[in-house]
Amino acid sequence: MTAPNPPESASATTVSPSASNRPHDLIVIGGGPAGYMAAITAAEFGVQRVLVLEGTPEALQKVRISGGGRCNVTHACWDPGELVTHYPRGSRPLRGPFSRFACGDAISWFDDHGLTLVAEADGRMFPEQNRSEAVIQCLQRAAVAAGVELRTRAMVQEVVAEPAGGFVLNGRGLTAPLRAQKLMLATGGHPSGRRLAQSLGHNLVPPVPSLFSLSLQAPALAACSGIAVDEVGLDLKLGDQRFRQLGRVLITHRGLSGPATLRLSAFAARALHQRHYTGELKVDWSAGLGRSGVEARLQDFRRQQARRTLAAAKPFEHLPRRLWQAFLKEVDLNAERRWADLPLKAERQLVEVLVGQRLLIQGRGPFGEEFVTAGGVELGEINLATMESRRVSGLHLAGELLDVDGVTGGFNFQACWTGGWLAGQAIAAALQ
Repeated sequence: MTAPNPPESASATTVSPSASNRPHDLIVIGGGPAGYMAAITAAEFGVQRVLVLEGTPEALQKVRISGGGRCNVTHACWDPGELVTHYPRGSRPLRGPFSRFACGDAISWFDDHGLTLVAEADGRMFPEQNRSEAVIQCLQRAAVAAGVELRTRAMVQEVVAEPAGGFVLNGRGLTAPLRAQKLMLATGGHPSGRRLAQSLGHNLVPPVPSLFSLSLQAPALAACSGIAVDEVGLDLKLGDQRFRQLGRVLITHRGLSGPATLRLSAFAARALHQRHYTGELKVDWSAGLGRSGVEARLQDFRRQQARRTLAAAKPFEHLPRRLWQAFLKEVDLNAERRWADLPLKAERQLVEVLVGQRLLIQGRGPFGEEFVTAGGVELGEINLATMESRRVSGLHLAGELLDVDGVTGGFNFQACWTGGWLAGQAIAAALQ
């Protein structure tokens, strides 16, 4: 579908003040990915009067800053059954929605609207232009072509569901109350959306941070800031709950980050919050060798590299030299000691560090790049086939406002595309 470029000064058609009192078929509160997808889909399926209200000066800001300005749009994950495993909250309920609109559908949708997505080696998908602005322009063009109107600096503060059906909206930046037959809440993690949902009778799961790095008491690792290591095993036990991840980690000046750490924080988000972000993390740096494999490798080097120093002859190719030397320092081994002179006690200590280093968690780092929270409107209160509220007829909700969150890799955006598309299609069907 080909659409004209929008004016440079606006993300979509701007609503004139004189049109404020005209009833709309659909009003979407929230100019983010889920809101835009819902508005565009509804309009493309025939809904004629669609208005998006965004409280900030500019819509789609989360798209703009995500992925370091590249925007990880979705993931190359074709099986809905596998896709749901990437959602710590909402995995089972999402099977139905993803069976109707999953990653492949999102890729096709963007391709049909003039944006080609390219997969990287790890499955993350980015726009061919490798910048988030391309995603924003695609959504803007689609909105303009479909006749979607946008009003920014419009912060809705009150929504009233009318007894006969429809909604009345009031708020800052609205010169007069607005009326709509159908209403969509897609405010992301902003507290204003949760307040509106509560005022309309919905229950909320208290939001807590997700996708964050871990601050650790690990002075030996501090000198290794910036080093990334693959196939690292993370094992976190909090009370009777246990969380494990295997993957790439990034050593920071505070502790650990990287995909495996962020996944761990997502699945353990509530448990870590309840324990005030303290606990013990067990780290396996052996890349799958395990205890017996590490022991065998060290014994081989004791025999085959007997005259070389511990620093010069590194037994594990996947470990950067700086990290290997940090491990030697942690067990008080002189890096200039020869392999032949390695004490048995020190060897055992080195094995423990390599396969089960125990590090104390002393807090969380800042949010990961996705800025995701765990919590929101309870999923049981939403018909996930249409994203319509089970409490208020004509009200639809999608995106991070719901108690759904995914791990890093494009999965949170995918939940927005899916929820927005299902809501827009259902709204169009109901109005027609």
